Amino acid sequence: MTSAQDNDALSSHLLQIALDAAHAAGAYFVPFAGRIEIAGEKKGFFDLVTECDRQSERLIVEHIFKHHPDSTIVGEEDGQQGTGAVHWYVDPIDGTNNFVAGLPFFCVSIAAALGDQLLAGVIYDPVRQETFAASTAGATVNGEPMRSTGSTLDSGSTLLTEYPRSGRPVDPSELERLGRLLQPFRAVRRIGSTALHLAYVAAGRADATFGLGTNSWDIAAGAMLVQQAGGRFLTPPRNEVAARRPWLSPDYFALTADLDLSQSVLGTAVWQELFGGDAA
Repeated sequence: MTSAQDNDALSSHLLQIALDAAHAAGAYFVPFAGRIEIAGEKKGFFDLVTECDRQSERLIVEHIFKHHPDSTIVGEEDGQQGTGAVHWYVDPIDGTNNFVAGLPFFCVSIAAALGDQLLAGVIYDPVRQETFAASTAGATVNGEPMRSTGSTLDSGSTLLTEYPRSGRPVDPSELERLGRLLQPFRAVRRIGSTALHLAYVAAGRADATFGLGTNSWDIAAGAMLVQQAGGRFLTPPRNEVAARRPWLSPDYFALTADLDLSQSVLGTAVWQELFGGDAA
């Protein structure tokens, strides 16, 4: 068993590795935004991959193994590599569709966990030169402390979501639910990057986000950012693993500390309809 002091030291070490890897990857691929050829499709026309995605992940993986060999890396492009104690979750370019089109909403997302605890999380936006970072010491944006605060009511809030997800038939109930979300919130936005959605909730720029059918590399860094910034990262009860490691749940809700779920359509209708019961 490690002490809290040892845990904090490891967290700081892993965060620096993630920061350096994210910045190197972003510096590599951002010049290609809007002028890179599509290398292929993973699950369909809506899920693109470019050589920049692949090379960005290679750069990150090499950096992690060089500076912390005791690692297991779960990446979007190349799957799981290594058998070490620290598990890394890597999305080399979150928002590839935006990247290909030249829309400036894409980022690098890297998180590190040991056992049931996230120890480091970085979301780096190379277009805006914004670095959202979290360790056991707290959360920052470009080195400044970050707090997940906002409005208490939907009417003063911004909701970010990719719901309903692209690339599959949309059930009429999903469109009806989306319509009900458009009414109470001050603004509802689809930015096209799950990681940035979470970073913006952590920074208090948006008040809520939720996603269904996501992957660990999409949400792990953002989950830590939200939690360390004082916000809430909620997952429905699925199984023992997801309860202990919420970043492994495909479904999540993230909110600032201030949004009142008991008065929000997210808590009073959407959560109940999707998962049953009350949001924690």
